[in-house]
Amino acid sequence: MKDPVILVLVFLFGISFGSFLNVLIYRLPLKISLIKPPSKCPECDTPIRFYDNIPVISYVILGGKCRHCKKNISLRYPVIEILSGLLTVYAIYSFGFTLKGIEVVFLSLVFLAIFFIDLDHTIIPDVFTIPGVIIGIAVSLLPGAMVGWKQSLIGMAVGGGAFMLVGILGQIIFKKEALGFGDVKYAAMVGAFLGWKNLILMLIIASFLGSIIGISLIYLSGKKGKSTYIPFGPFLTVGAWIAIYFGEDLIKAYLELVGI
Repeated sequence: MKDPVILVLVFLFGISFGSFLNVLIYRLPLKISLIKPPSKCPECDTPIRFYDNIPVISYVILGGKCRHCKKNISLRYPVIEILSGLLTVYAIYSFGFTLKGIEVVFLSLVFLAIFFIDLDHTIIPDVFTIPGVIIGIAVSLLPGAMVGWKQSLIGMAVGGGAFMLVGILGQIIFKKEALGFGDVKYAAMVGAFLGWKNLILMLIIASFLGSIIGISLIYLSGKKGKSTYIPFGPFLTVGAWIAIYFGEDLIKAYLELVGI
């Protein structure tokens, strides 16, 4: 889908949904209702009027400050809205208004929420993963899905089973939680949508990125030899995005490299 008018409309939908994601990312981990109370400034508690809550535009008009107390508004809000728009556009641009395109839009928005929630609170809420597993398997029964139902079931089993085994072994070896159970359910959800091959690719990419960034952060912080916890969800999310768009090519290139 390359019609610029359609893509602009898709982008507007994406940033509008990104505004909702901002509410979700902030309120869900704190167990605050997504409906009440209405959005308000975290500094002065003044309710935010609808005209000050237009995605991206209001932030620019207000100069990144609250209309009432003039305190800075976090740059994260427009960043998440723009990311939502770009990810939605890229999904439709790449796959069109097909079932696969809709799946990728859905996953991209869910991934974005999980990325920031796990980054902030080191949790991956069940409200995403458990329904996600069910939706992934259900969609796999339809023609045009990213994977068929057999691949979906295998992916779910491999994702949940393998990650649970890694978590158990890590706890035995390191005497502490090595992998959160939220990561296990997250892997099961991704496997249900992408199948076991892309799931393994996601894990490889996530482990590689996590190792590099984790070692770098430990080195820069000067805490060598000390225990440092880094949430794995954001790395799994980046790995899943890469697998969605480049998984087939990467797997094919690897098989050709090893002569299979």
